[in-house]
Amino acid sequence: MAHEPRLSHSLRQLLHHRRTAALGSLASTAAGPEPFVSLVPYAIDAHSGLLVLHLSGLAAHTRQLQAQPLASLMVAAAEPEDGAVHALERVSLQVRAHTPERDSPEWLAARTAYLARFADVAFMMELGDFRLVCLQPLSARHVAGFGAARDVDAEALRQLLQTPPATAP
Repeated sequence: MAHEPRLSHSLRQLLHHRRTAALGSLASTAAGPEPFVSLVPYAIDAHSGLLVLHLSGLAAHTRQLQAQPLASLMVAAAEPEDGAVHALERVSLQVRAHTPERDSPEWLAARTAYLARFADVAFMMELGDFRLVCLQPLSARHVAGFGAARDVDAEALRQLLQTPPATAP
């Protein structure tokens, strides 16, 4: 790989090494839209540059993504046992969600990516209420620490997701 800027390298490491994220979706209520956040495991389909979730149709966030496919996903570095947490590296991605048709090439690629990261849930792929949801990154705000924040466009995110670091799990 050619020389990669420090912040891009750091973001690539964060996205490929973390396995869970906070998913922000919008719930429709009688009073109007309300934000809703849940913790979700995610995988990366390096071929397409998409993030992949495996969600139950019974979950509130799944219904919310179907009704409003624009959402946000936050991935953050692990908190240290001791020390400051204010400068933790994190990225907030704006995404568009869609559910690929079961057994389509996109679904098969998403399934392969998800099971490569979470082989222990293979049995859940056969449960009728679960589905794969692909998240297309649209933009992001990356904070790598104090004084190190930047916006990242969709193309840069796609490239970061399509090229895992050499030490990715």
